[in-house]
Amino acid sequence: MNRILFRTMLLALVFLAPLPVKADVAVGIHISSPQPMLFAGPPEMVVLPETNVYVVPAMEEEIFFSDGWWWRPWQGRWYRSRDYRSGWSHYSHIPSFYASIPSNWRRDYREHRWRGHQWNYQHIPQHHVQQNWQAWKKSRYWEKHKSWDVEGFHRPQPRPQRETIQQPGRHREINQQPRQFREGDQRLNPRTEPKNRAMDDGQRGFRPQERNSGEEKNHHGRDGR
Repeated sequence: MNRILFRTMLLALVFLAPLPVKADVAVGIHISSPQPMLFAGPPEMVVLPETNVYVVPAMEEEIFFSDGWWWRPWQGRWYRSRDYRSGWSHYSHIPSFYASIPSNWRRDYREHRWRGHQWNYQHIPQHHVQQNWQAWKKSRYWEKHKSWDVEGFHRPQPRPQRETIQQPGRHREINQQPRQFREGDQRLNPRTEPKNRAMDDGQRGFRPQERNSGEEKNHHGRDGR
């Protein structure tokens, strides 16, 4: 009897015991930081023509300096830091300056050529760049005073935007620059021309119809004489 009671209580405990709850599993994506770049000393830099971007040609790995940040691509991602030696953090977008960087800038550097012109670049100490980049950018120093050290080079002026108009059987382009009328130009806007003429007639003290009727009376009067 006691055995039967004991077995019954044991079974009851088994069925009434709470079931274990599965723990939530959090899955996170870990983006590792790039390895530090090894420099023998403070890097010397060169400004790329037509930009305010500085590069370190002595490094095989690409590293840029723009707007107070150091930038580097690594394993398909972009990273930036305030210090070229460490502190790299992931940047989720492609830097805006990168669109203006030619892919063959290293070849141009080796050949001392830029767009067919002699490129007499100068190596700038890293601390000079970090101290002066803002003033140089604001005053357009490299463009106005140095022409980016490219002989006989002037930055091409952007072309005016053009709008393409397509109609059945027609295709033409028009310049979107606003049309300017010179003083005394007789080509008036068709929408305002009748109104302006009416105002001139009103200033003379009569309306166009009254002027016509008066001219007709004078005409008949001369014919009657």
